[in-house]
Amino acid sequence: MRQSVVEAAAELIGSLPADEVPAPLRRFARFERRKRAKLAGQHIAAALEKDSGFRERVAEPLRETQADLVEVVEGGRVPPAADPVRVAVLAYLLRPAGWTVLVEAARAELERSATASEEEAAERRVAALKEELAAARAARSAELDKLRAELRETKAEVAELRHKLHDARTRFRAAEERADAVAEQAARELAAARESTAASEKELRRLRARTAHAEANAEAARRAAREGRNVDDVRLRMLLDTLVDAAQGIRRELALPSTIGRPADAAGGLEPDRLAHRALPGRALSDSDPQLLDRLLTLPQVHLVVDGYNVTKTGYGELPLADQRNRLVSGLGGLAAQTRAEVTCVFDGAELDTPVAVAAPRGVRVRFSAPGQTADELIGELVRAEPSGRPVVVVSSDREVADAARRADARPCPSTLLLRRLGRS
Repeated sequence: MRQSVVEAAAELIGSLPADEVPAPLRRFARFERRKRAKLAGQHIAAALEKDSGFRERVAEPLRETQADLVEVVEGGRVPPAADPVRVAVLAYLLRPAGWTVLVEAARAELERSATASEEEAAERRVAALKEELAAARAARSAELDKLRAELRETKAEVAELRHKLHDARTRFRAAEERADAVAEQAARELAAARESTAASEKELRRLRARTAHAEANAEAARRAAREGRNVDDVRLRMLLDTLVDAAQGIRRELALPSTIGRPADAAGGLEPDRLAHRALPGRALSDSDPQLLDRLLTLPQVHLVVDGYNVTKTGYGELPLADQRNRLVSGLGGLAAQTRAEVTCVFDGAELDTPVAVAAPRGVRVRFSAPGQTADELIGELVRAEPSGRPVVVVSSDREVADAARRADARPCPSTLLLRRLGRS
């Protein structure tokens, strides 16, 4: 009843002029009708309860559409066939004498109707359940008959399978006895074969050991002869190239003529002052001289040996070891391309858990010290491997490495000079 009254009032609000709509409801007048009934229902109900004039305006359309029913309700009577909700709505809006009795009678009628409907629905459910029960009993009886028939068939199959199982067990026992006899014979033959094989393998291992020892001795002899010859050849060729390049450099430095005399030398005239003999680059410079490394890299056939981690931890020790190695090797590649010097970068293998692959650019040799060997020791081996007379530069700020380089006739250079040179590149 309340919903019907609110919907009727919401319909009227949309058609009234703004000044005739109650003040609390004017802001809802612009809403769509269903939206007004939903959002303003509480406000509309309050206005209907308090404003009798607004309540009468809402009842006017109902007087026109339901004139007969309005007349009966205003007389205080309820038609037997009338809708209880419509009667309660008219009674609430028109407020005739005893209107609350009419509303209460409508509520009681609705409750009786609901109770009757529930009883009819319950009776229909009971009838449906009885039909389902009868159908279930019939299906159960049919299923039992089917299961009894299947049980008889299964018993017959079980009896047949028991008979077959007895026959199979008899055949299995006979086969098992034959297999035991064959297995015993095979075990005796296998034991004899194993004894013979063990003796043969023992003799074969002895012969293989003697053969491997002989092959190892022969290979060691060949390797020693080959390595000795190769090392001597490499050292001789490197020394020869160094001497040739040094001679050419000295010739350029001293501006020596290509021959002892030329016909033009007999002509008169004054000769310009000849350049004084200059020492080889870098010998007169101190270790802290900024030009030291640049002068050393101009030496012919120079070999630049770099103490890798000493340089990287001096310049960018905050980076991970892999990034330190990649950055230094990349910079050395550019330096080798510019100066054409032989560059060897040595890293300490003790810093690594496992061997790593380093993509060295052209002109740069990367070496890691072997297990049990330090990078300083490997640098010493590289310096000592060079022939006497070839210029070797060792880049390290480690005092022990620098002293060892001087003792091996190599020129030490601080790591800061190499970092400065790489920064310029």
